[in-house]
Amino acid sequence: MKLVVAIIQPPKLQAVRDALERIGVERLTVCDAQGYGRQRGQTAMYRGIEYKTNLLRKVMLEIVVNDDFLERTIETIETIARTGPEGSIGDGKVFVLPVNDVYRIGTTTTGPEAV
Repeated sequence: MKLVVAIIQPPKLQAVRDALERIGVERLTVCDAQGYGRQRGQTAMYRGIEYKTNLLRKVMLEIVVNDDFLERTIETIETIARTGPEGSIGDGKVFVLPVNDVYRIGTTTTGPEAV
């Protein structure tokens, strides 16, 4: 089992959710996130005054998948979250972490069946 953590642009959230559902990934956690990478923030205007925002709004998805779903989950996120055919800075990142065990609280199921 793996934990897939994907940080994407907020406008891409619904399209990524729909695409993941089509491939059979129906359970995920969505969190609002702020941060910056190579973008280094951006300049905005408010009432005629220019200011720099240091942190950009992103969305973080946390998805635990069994090993047989890992590659198609990553490919789907990368394909749908990318802006344009070649992508651009700020499209996001995907991290994959190992998961030792899973416990479903309501039924006390453990292991891959609990995902």
